[in-house]
Amino acid sequence: MTDVPFPVLQARTARFTLGRPRSFSVAPDGSRIAFLRSRGGTDRVNCLWVYDVATRSERLIADPVVLLTSSPSDDERLPATERARRERAREQAGGIVAYATDPALSMATFALAGQVFVADLVAGSAVAVDARGPVFDPRIDPTCRRVAYVRSGTLRVAPLASTAADLELAAEDGVSWGVAEFVAAEEMNRHRGFWWAPDGESLLVARVDERSVEHWHIGDPANPDRAPATVAYPAAGTANADVSLWLVQVDGARTEVDWDTSTFPYLVAVRWNDAGLLLQVASRDQKTMQYLDIETSSGSSTMLYEDRDESWLEVVGGVPDRLPDGRLMRTIDVNDTRSIVVGDEVVTPVGLQVRAVVSSDPLLFIASRESTEQQLWSWDNGKCTCLTPEPGVHNGVGSGNVLVVTSTSLPTDGARTIVRQNGLHVGEITSYAEPAPFAPNISISRQGVRDLATALVLPSGFVAGSRKLPVLMDPYGGPHAQRVTASRSAYLNAQWLADQGFAVVIVDGRGSPGRGPAWERAIANDLATPVLDDQIDALHALAATNADLDLSRVAIRGWSFGGYLAALAVLRRPDVFHVGVAGAPVTDWRLYDTYYTERYLGVDASSSAYDRSSLIDDAPSLTRPLLIVHGLADDNVVAAHTLRLSSALLAAGRPHSVLPLSGVTHMTPQEVVAANLLKLEVAFIRDALGIVT
Repeated sequence: MTDVPFPVLQARTARFTLGRPRSFSVAPDGSRIAFLRSRGGTDRVNCLWVYDVATRSERLIADPVVLLTSSPSDDERLPATERARRERAREQAGGIVAYATDPALSMATFALAGQVFVADLVAGSAVAVDARGPVFDPRIDPTCRRVAYVRSGTLRVAPLASTAADLELAAEDGVSWGVAEFVAAEEMNRHRGFWWAPDGESLLVARVDERSVEHWHIGDPANPDRAPATVAYPAAGTANADVSLWLVQVDGARTEVDWDTSTFPYLVAVRWNDAGLLLQVASRDQKTMQYLDIETSSGSSTMLYEDRDESWLEVVGGVPDRLPDGRLMRTIDVNDTRSIVVGDEVVTPVGLQVRAVVSSDPLLFIASRESTEQQLWSWDNGKCTCLTPEPGVHNGVGSGNVLVVTSTSLPTDGARTIVRQNGLHVGEITSYAEPAPFAPNISISRQGVRDLATALVLPSGFVAGSRKLPVLMDPYGGPHAQRVTASRSAYLNAQWLADQGFAVVIVDGRGSPGRGPAWERAIANDLATPVLDDQIDALHALAATNADLDLSRVAIRGWSFGGYLAALAVLRRPDVFHVGVAGAPVTDWRLYDTYYTERYLGVDASSSAYDRSSLIDDAPSLTRPLLIVHGLADDNVVAAHTLRLSSALLAAGRPHSVLPLSGVTHMTPQEVVAANLLKLEVAFIRDALGIVT
């Protein structure tokens, strides 16, 4: 596909991720590995596969093309809850995008086009289950007798070994059972709303009442005949969903779980296994979290531990949990290090920043000593061991004596997935992803007094001293995301931009992950000043040692928080930034959701922290060209952000450009939109900087 223009190729391949194996599950006995993968680098239809460790062979278990009579890529039959889940998870593929298994990894269940399917991972077959669709989030019980699923906010259970009809276990007008509320899915990475008991005789079910939440209406102006979508959106300072938990027997009997929901309204995480039922809950201001042990016969709770921080506590994937011996495993921030605690003992060393736990048996976790890299580590018998010492970005999952490791690095293209058994490389799971059409011309350095992680991407074949290059800053710049990583695939888009005649500069400033709790919390009560200052400091420090950068022509572009940062830059520092392209920017933090915004700016949305961090009052200051791009179907950063800033700019008499994207969400998944948007951005920047092509 070398003749395909890069913007088209990048969109068609979903940033070269289609065809990669993903979503791995390892059987406890180490015999097999389940995973998802499409058949090619431009194929968006995922299939379910199994890798046999003994024979080092792959088997196709479930192919949507075979299982469905309709098009597997057609999402018209998907329930609204599934479309929302995919948006929250930033899912760009189709077909089988998620699955759930029994503990032995002998069976799996998944949804396709609103139907429930069950697959036998040993025999290699898949069949439809007689269930009332459209279904959402089917999950098989640990004994493989039943499948539970959600339909239109009601929880239902279908038997597998009989022809009996499925049962409605929990339903209530105006209330949803078994789903995750908006902020849980968008900000806590909790996409589930029900959990099976280990014996398969009951479930823990979330009851979500959104009647007190503000309801926003997102219309499609390009199709005025269509009714607007109604979204329960908890904006900062307003009411959240009322979430409670209930233990529901398969015969329909219910018991409410007792915890202080008024003090701890956020349900962060749930773990239910043979060691017991464990909850993690958080206060509204996120400064206090509790770990609760639940007595499953009565629903009563016992606090195991309470964690506090004067700023906020981060949600860490995979915790809390219990180790096989029953000890509680959690994380704690101590000595400016995010560390793992087992029982009462800190088991990871100072300076090793834990990012996520991927397994509790054995204890495997992702951590970083250097923020641009991440390695897979294990802890056993009091010893921490780095399992991937090679430079790069590594992830993995394991069970028993088998480990699946996915790695990317700067020297190599794409991602490689290897299988290890007893520490030895025993196989590799094939990737069908398209190869990148070029290798980035990149250098990574530390810049400024704060040693800011900075990537400089120059045009392919650029000769130092041959000419001055206009600078294009390309940040995300905010919390929970990094742009400067030791992974080649992270810079393909930047290389294409550089090849249009720019020196592309990417900076991870304060608030970004991987450098410790103090670094993350440096943006408390001010989302604007530290992140903007760091972009400028890194740019100036880089230019001081690189004469090829032309600081008289500096552009900045970004999406989401990066879009906010791009608009912020041209509004507040026009002496540094000469043109901006802001994609889906947050312009007024009072319009963004509770869990994210209140973590950084506080629960009082009338405070000065919100004024200090928002852009509306800066409108009269605009003196540079600004293009604002926004998807009109965005239910995360709603289009009102752009429209309100545009109105303020117009009222102040400040020229600007707005590009509305009809039918586009926060992801911009449409190939035509994604491919052409890059070209339009470059054209706007060139024109503003006076670059003649």
